Amino acid sequence: MDTKNVLSRLRQFDAYPKTLDDFRVKTFGGAAVTIISAILMTVLFMSELNYYLTKEVIPELFVDNTRGEKLRINMDIIFPRMPCAFLSLDAMDVSGEHQLDVDLNIYRQRINAKGEPIDDKVQPVKLGEEDPDAAKELIKLAKKDELDPKRCESCYGAESKELKCCNTCEDVREAYRKKGWAFSTATEIAQCQREGWSDKMDSQKGEGCQMYGYLEVNKVAGNFHFAPGKSFQQHHVHVHDLQPFSGDKFNMTHHINHMSFGMEYPGMENPLDNTVVTDRRGSTMYQYFVKVVPTTYINVNGLATRSNQYSITKHEKQVSIMNLSGEQGLPGIFVLYELSPLMVKFTEKHRSFMHFLTGVCAIIGGVFTVAGLIDSLIYHSARAIQKKIDLGKAL
Repeated sequence: MDTKNVLSRLRQFDAYPKTLDDFRVKTFGGAAVTIISAILMTVLFMSELNYYLTKEVIPELFVDNTRGEKLRINMDIIFPRMPCAFLSLDAMDVSGEHQLDVDLNIYRQRINAKGEPIDDKVQPVKLGEEDPDAAKELIKLAKKDELDPKRCESCYGAESKELKCCNTCEDVREAYRKKGWAFSTATEIAQCQREGWSDKMDSQKGEGCQMYGYLEVNKVAGNFHFAPGKSFQQHHVHVHDLQPFSGDKFNMTHHINHMSFGMEYPGMENPLDNTVVTDRRGSTMYQYFVKVVPTTYINVNGLATRSNQYSITKHEKQVSIMNLSGEQGLPGIFVLYELSPLMVKFTEKHRSFMHFLTGVCAIIGGVFTVAGLIDSLIYHSARAIQKKIDLGKAL
């Protein structure tokens, strides 16, 4: 078969026949449509490219069958009207585990009335400095140096097998707490008089406190709370000793900068973050009922991050200081959490390149076709109007 005949027949399948330049008519309307179409195609192409470059996150729902894990609770809370010496953090759960006056992995920062941090470090005293406060500080340090490091001071009847000697005021308070006794005689205890415990408590009045860090609790339902007073167990009842603060009206204004359950993952939302609550009445109990949903996030590299999402319900009520038996009627912030039996799994995946290619072709073809129809409509409408104008002039 002749090659020319083959090429001639092949031309019959050309879906894009070309016209001579002499027969092409270029108009201002066509130029405007072309420019607008090019801009529209560019915008849609960039949108499609951005969509392709973002990762696709696929959610799935499973029954949570994890066992024996710990739940990490991250927190950063500011109490503008509660001194650090007044506050206590306790955690307990339905398995019977209690963590009283938690200080492991929890940090306290004293802040003044303006919200600025107060430096707890003792400033160095220069020789020859005429400052009565500095002189008092030197006398206190000298008295401390005179104490025998091997001494064993009394716990005032609260001795136990674990704590036989109480050399500091805090040791006495801890011994009292383990016995379930109220600590109301600080002025009669030699250790507290020597350390100026009452003066220290009075000096912190009017200050605030920032508590931040994390708790590790069992992965079961439970609660943790921030409340004034030293906490202890008495006849299987959780109580707080408020005798040292009698007469005070506790202002539980709080700013929750951050609170999360577990490690951070992309797109994680924490409903309690940046929560600001003002206690206008004083001595208010704030309760946050939290529903925790176990969550696993798997990135494109296959690395899994085990964390949790949560939802909250808030409740508050003013309580009476005169009736503080147990947790009921205690001013403070109580976070009561329970875990969902279902787990959510998020999996990151790259978007399909073929899908991106199909989208680009659809954008170019669609815009080009629609622009051609609009250009044809404008061109033929303009010609029809021009013909009518010419006929009117001829008549």
